[in-house]
Formats: sequence, structure tokens, C-alpha cells
Amino acid sequence: MLSIQTFLIVAVIKTLIALVVLLTAVAYTVWLERKVVGHMQNRWGPTRVGPFGLLQPLADGLKFILKEDLTPPHVNKPLYIAAPIIAMVFAITSIAVIPFGNPITVFGKQIPLQIADVNIGLLIILGITSMGVYGVALAGWSSNNKYSLLGGLRASAQMVSYEISLGLSLIGVLILAGSFSLKDIVDAQSGVFWGFIPKWNIFQGQIIAFFIYLCSAYAETNRIPFDLPEAETELVAGYHTEYSSMKFAMFFISEYANMMTVACLATILFLGGWHGPMFGPALLQAVLPLVWFGLKVFCFLFLYIWVRGTLPRFRYDQLMAFGWKFLLPLAIANLVITALVVAWTA
Repeated sequence: MLSIQTFLIVAVIKTLIALVVLLTAVAYTVWLERKVVGHMQNRWGPTRVGPFGLLQPLADGLKFILKEDLTPPHVNKPLYIAAPIIAMVFAITSIAVIPFGNPITVFGKQIPLQIADVNIGLLIILGITSMGVYGVALAGWSSNNKYSLLGGLRASAQMVSYEISLGLSLIGVLILAGSFSLKDIVDAQSGVFWGFIPKWNIFQGQIIAFFIYLCSAYAETNRIPFDLPEAETELVAGYHTEYSSMKFAMFFISEYANMMTVACLATILFLGGWHGPMFGPALLQAVLPLVWFGLKVFCFLFLYIWVRGTLPRFRYDQLMAFGWKFLLPLAIANLVITALVVAWTA
């Protein structure tokens, strides 16, 4: 067992590492998106800052820091300033309970590869991410701008509509795993069936749940084809129209940090987490779980970007109808069928 002092030191180190990795991943997800969408549209994307444009995220960060920070005179200043902080804090906090691999042994002590090892990790993430919409709603209201207000209201309505479908899509996974612990959910997906098919939940009858989760995640993170809170063709830039400099950057960071959280959750809940082929010496086998986890997250993020470069934006009435009339009944049907199958085979 770790002493309290050692536990605190380890927790601080893990928090710093997680923040650095998360913010770096956010920056280079933006670079990846610009590159992939650029090539889809027969463009190059970033090329001028560093080889292959790899230093473009650093240049963008410096630009945000050095730009003039404007505060319009007509805004509700306390809430206007608080909104991007709320959005970013909740987006980054959710990464704290996500496990990235099996515990590692350092100087004879077992260290979990997550900041906080809690047995209700999934509930905590759902609670934290649903609170993030307050930042968007406050930004829209405090800006005292009709376009911003409409964007904030749309974000709130999307969250209410799609949070239900997203939550129901996860219950089937919880029934199969029998636990709210993210680590237990990953452990329940170890091994294979029929001799060669991984026991990932997506292969154990939860492919419909994965589709529901995917669509709900697009709506929750305000991404194309469900980016109606921003909708440049209708609302200028939506809820962040009146923001500039680092305040705008905070909304940008929160959007991509939410994408990372959604990708990590999809990997844990449906794609087997860090499970994958194990081979080679002991050191390689210790590293491979992190490699498999990272590759699965990368593939999910690539899917995010691919959809953005392919599909057009929905109308708002289509978005709401799709959530309430199609995804919600489909999620309920998937839940009932999963429960019946598990009860029948128990």
C-alpha cells in the first residue's frame, strides 16, 4: 500500500502527465483534422510551419495568446468570462477517471494508469460531460446577441435530446459487464469466442448500441453533421460569436477535449479497451496495451474527421426528429433485447 504522501505525489504526477498528453493530443487532433479534410478536398492543409506543418498547433497557440482580447460592452461580463472556463474545466476533468491500461509496477508498488480509480467511473463521466453544456448555454445568454443565444439554446436542447439515447445505449454494456467500473468493463471484454473473434462488446451484440453512441456523441460534442449550435451558415458562429483570443481558444479546447473523452469511452465500452494481440519480450508486452488503446482512439477520431469531411449539416428539425423518433426508440429496443438475451442465457 502507498503512504498518503506518496499517494499524493503519484496523483500529482499522473495529473500533470494526463494534462500534458491530453492538451498535446487536442492540438494535434486539430492538425490531423486540417490535414485529412484538406486531402479529401484536394488541398494540402498546414505545410508552412515546420515539416508537414507539424508546428502549426504551436503557432496557433501563440496566435491565440497574442491576439487582442475583446470584451463587447453589451455583455454580462461575469458570466461572459465564466462561460469558457466552465466549458473547458468540465471537458478536461472527465479524463481523470478514464483508465488507459493495466496497472504498472514501479519500485515494487502497483500504480493504476488513471488519475482516480473509482467504481462508478462511467456515471462520473456522464455527469461531468453533461455539466459542460452550462458553459455553452451561459456563453450564448451572456453575450446578449440573438445568434449566440440561439446557439446556446440549441446546444441545451441537443444535450437533453441525445443524452437520453446515449445513456440507454450504454446500459446494454453495463448489463454484459455487471459493473459501472470502467476497468471492470474492459476486463469483461478480454479473451475470444469461437476461437478467433475478440470478446469486444461491439462483437457481442452491441453494434446497434455503438451506432447509437456514435450518433449521440456527434450531437453531444456539436460536430458535423450535428453542429447546429455553431452553424456558420445560419448563426454566424453561434454561441461563441462574441468571443476572441484565449476565451475562444477555451471553447476550442473543450470541444476537442470532449472528442478525446468520447473516443476513449468508445474504446473502453465497445472496442475492448487496451486488449489486443500480445507478443514479444516482457517490456514490449508492458507497452502494447497502451499502443492498442492509442490506436483505437486514433481510429475513432479519424472516423470523426472522416464524417466531417463527408456529410452535410442537418436542419435543426431533422436533428431533433432523428434523436427523438429514431435513436430513442432504437436505444430502448436494443436495451430490451440485450436484457432478454442475457436473462435467457444466464
